[in-house]
Amino acid sequence: MATRKPARRAPARPKARPRPAAKKRTAPKKSARRAPARTRSTARPSAAAQAGQERRRKDPQTLRLRSIEPSLTVDDLKASLRFYTEVLGFIVGDRWEDGGVLRGVTLKAGACEIGLSQDDWSKGRDRQKGVGFRIWCTTAQPVDQLAERITAAGGRLTEGPTSPSWGGRSLSLDDPDGYHISIYREG
Repeated sequence: MATRKPARRAPARPKARPRPAAKKRTAPKKSARRAPARTRSTARPSAAAQAGQERRRKDPQTLRLRSIEPSLTVDDLKASLRFYTEVLGFIVGDRWEDGGVLRGVTLKAGACEIGLSQDDWSKGRDRQKGVGFRIWCTTAQPVDQLAERITAAGGRLTEGPTSPSWGGRSLSLDDPDGYHISIYREG
């Protein structure tokens, strides 16, 4: 026959302390009173504002990404692949070939990925790339050591390493097609 353990008693609670008496509230002096509340406008919201409100009411969710993977169209895929792997230190993930010709790659660095694809020249051979576009990367690595490694591998820094006014340390460089890349470490 099984025996039961004796039930434990809860520890005794300490007696509650008496609370101090509450201070009496008095009305503020006339000079310390707040300004009168503003009255609401009677104008109706614009149609665009109403549409935005309706959209928010129907779907209150905003876009929530877990990652983002830019894909860059490049002039010379082999040269870009050399730059990203040998100069920056990315590793090759996936490769896409068509008829034995390399057409694209996915590169990885830490938890991040970037895609490169060979331009098919359908929009012309003089199409300018990298204009008005910058990739910001954050790292836990020392930026000065990265700068040394990049320049030793043949990369050319366009800025830095510097200490931005908001703190941390950063460097910038351009890839063979003119895409701007900034690498930043929080300070």
